[in-house]
Amino acid sequence: MDRVSLTDEYLTILAKGGAKASELVGGQVDSALLNTFYAGKYLSRPLFLGHEEQRLLHADLENLLTALSSLPDRLFGGDFAAFARAVGLTEIQVTAIMKGRGGSMTRQTRADLYADGSGFKLLELNIGSAVGGMDNADMCRSLLAHPHLAGFAEERGLGFVDTLPEQVNNILSESGFGPGDRPVVAMADWPDSFPKMRPYMELLSQRWAELGLPEAHPCHIGQLEVRDGRVWLGEKAVDIIFRTFLIGDLLKSPEAPALMFPVLDAAERGEVQIFTPLDSAAYASKGALAMLSDEANRGLFGDGELASLDRILPWTRMVRPGPVTLETGERVDLVEYALAHREDLALKPTSLSGGTGVVLGWAEDLGAQEWHEQITASLDGPYILQRRIRPTQELFPDETGELRPWTPLWGVFTVANGYGGAFARATPASSGDVVVNVANGAHAGAVFQELAAPSS
Repeated sequence: MDRVSLTDEYLTILAKGGAKASELVGGQVDSALLNTFYAGKYLSRPLFLGHEEQRLLHADLENLLTALSSLPDRLFGGDFAAFARAVGLTEIQVTAIMKGRGGSMTRQTRADLYADGSGFKLLELNIGSAVGGMDNADMCRSLLAHPHLAGFAEERGLGFVDTLPEQVNNILSESGFGPGDRPVVAMADWPDSFPKMRPYMELLSQRWAELGLPEAHPCHIGQLEVRDGRVWLGEKAVDIIFRTFLIGDLLKSPEAPALMFPVLDAAERGEVQIFTPLDSAAYASKGALAMLSDEANRGLFGDGELASLDRILPWTRMVRPGPVTLETGERVDLVEYALAHREDLALKPTSLSGGTGVVLGWAEDLGAQEWHEQITASLDGPYILQRRIRPTQELFPDETGELRPWTPLWGVFTVANGYGGAFARATPASSGDVVVNVANGAHAGAVFQELAAPSS
C-alpha cells in the first residue's frame, strides 16, 4: 500500500467512530519532553508511509548523501575550505570548520520534504547533532493509546522507528566509542539560548541515561574549560561534546570566536570528540544542494545517484548573474528569469534554519518591486533560488470530527544504521503561504510505516 491508500482507510475508520481531535492525540499533551518544543500542538492523526515508499525514499536520501559527501573531492580537489566558501560560509566560519574535522560526513540527518503528486521533494537537508525531532517515537507511542489507531496499525502491520536509541548509537559510534562504553558527554549550547534549551536538555539526558548513555550533562560552551590536555565541565573530564551550538553563533558578536575556538582547537588536538564536527554545516548548506542540482555537475554522478537526485531534488541555483539551464533544457538569464517567474520560486539563505530569511515569491503580500529588491540584494551572496513545490494537502479531524486540510512537512531521518524514522509538522491550509515551522503555528505529528511489504 501507499500513503494515500493507508490514509483513506484510516480516515474511513475515524469517520465511523466519530472521534474528536482531543481524543486522538493521546498523551502527547502531557509529555514534558515533547511540550518543550511543541507546546501542546499536535496533529490529530499520524501520516503514513507504505513499505515501498519508505524504501525508495530512504534509498534516494542515501544516494543524495553519497553524492553530497563527494562534492569536496569531485569539485574542489579535496579542498574542503574552498567547498565551504563556495556554499556560502564566511571566512571566520570556514576557519572554524577546518578545526577538528570529522573523518567522514555524519549520517545523522533530517530531510525536510514536501510530498506532491509525483513523490517527495527536498526543501532542505539538516545535518548534524542539532537536528530536532528525534524524540518522535514518543508521539507514536502516545497515539497508539487510542484503539482506532492501535487496531489499524496491527491490522496493516504499521510501526515506527524509535529514533532516540539511534541518536545514542550515532553519538557513540561516530565518536569512536562502543555500546558498552560510558563516555562523559557535555551537551553544549550557546550561552544566550541555553536558558531556553536547558529544560529540554535535562529531560533528554535522562532519556539517554535509560538508553545506555548515563553521563550526559547540559551546559553552554562558556562553561567548558580547556586545560591539562582535556576539556572540563566543572570537575568532569569531557569525552564528547554534543554540539547544539551552531556555525551561525560565530557571527553573533565579536567575542564569539574566542568562546568557540579553544574548544575546536582541543578537538583538533584530539583532546575531545565533538558530535558532530562543524564541517556538517558546510554539507547542510543549501548552496551544496545547488551544486547537486546544477546541470554542469551531472557528469560527476553515476546513474543511480542521478535517478535519485532527479526524483527528490527540485531545481536549485545559487543567486549569481549569468545563464542557467532550466529543467526543460532551456538556457535563460537567472536574474531575468527570477524576476519574471517569482510565483514559481523561493529565495532562501544558504545556511540559516527554521525558515529564517526565506522569501516566498508567490506570497500574497509580496509585490514585484519588493521581489526585485530582494533578488538584487542577494546577488553573489549566500542565497539560493529554488523551484516552488506545491505540496499535497492532507485531511485531519478537528474537534467536531470534521476533516480539515493541512499542509504537512515531512521530516525523515537517516542514522548510522540506515533509516531513522520520521515525523511531521503541519499548518492549516487556511494559514495561506507560510513556511511550515513551529514559529508559524505548526503542529507536530507522528509517522507510521508499513514494516514489511504486504503479502500478495
